[in-house]
Amino acid sequence: MPEHGLGRSLVEAYVYIDLVAYDGMPGASRGATVAQDDEGLRVRLGDVEVLVPYEDESAARETGVTFGTGLSELLDPGQWVLIATTYASRALEEGLFYAVGPADPARFDSVATGWRFAADAVAEALKFFPPGAAELPPDVFWSGLGRAVREDEPERLTRAKLENDLAFYRQSLDDFQRLHARP
Repeated sequence: MPEHGLGRSLVEAYVYIDLVAYDGMPGASRGATVAQDDEGLRVRLGDVEVLVPYEDESAARETGVTFGTGLSELLDPGQWVLIATTYASRALEEGLFYAVGPADPARFDSVATGWRFAADAVAEALKFFPPGAAELPPDVFWSGLGRAVREDEPERLTRAKLENDLAFYRQSLDDFQRLHARP
């Protein structure tokens, strides 16, 4: 019997599969299949299936919100912080190679997407904060990975830290695009 989840966008479904279903194995979701039925798009890989309702995918595309509108039911804020860090690290590394190598449109897009996804993942974590709260309540961490981040590095999960990370990732994207015009 497959493990089922409800996603808000296809991008969130693929990230969930990469992070959770296949223990963080990069690119695992490339092997996923997408099927359409009356309820929406079903992304499946092995025993993991994520349903993305048509109206949720449509809302994500219309608003330009990468991972979907509303609050994630698949990934908790600790996981979103790890996802953001991963995308930022990849963007930084790719950006260094881009700066010293010949202009490559695919690499440019990869760096820009990395910074954008890093910022968007932090924005997802910020959605879990109650209005005016400086820290996240313990009950918003349901995954083992998310709880481990909260227990081991609680300073990474404060509103101030996440807002600083969001500003840094957005500025990094802006700086990259300003310094390196897309070929």
